[in-house]
Amino acid sequence: MLMTRTYLGEFEELVLLTVAILPEPAYGATITLEIEKQTGRSADFSTVHTTLKRLEEKGFLSSVMGGATAQRGGRRKRFFALTVAGYQAMEQIQKVRERYWSLIPKIIQLKNT
Repeated sequence: MLMTRTYLGEFEELVLLTVAILPEPAYGATITLEIEKQTGRSADFSTVHTTLKRLEEKGFLSSVMGGATAQRGGRRKRFFALTVAGYQAMEQIQKVRERYWSLIPKIIQLKNT
């Protein structure tokens, strides 16, 4: 079964999932920290930022600029939110992964438990 969709790399998928699980519109720093918390691996802020921009270009995220704050030296934060297309992409990925997991022979599953 061929699927027509925009390809997502592993890190893009992690960023998309992270934006989806955060309770408020997410921004680069909170996304980076959440990835580190959930995966146990370090995430580079600039890599997260580049990935956010790429996911927005693909239509999987939308963003708005927040107000400038004194804590940020007058700079504004860009907040990201999942789009319908982003949610649909996550659903497609999940279905593909579940299909693959279901195809693993039971004998292999038993050997590894």
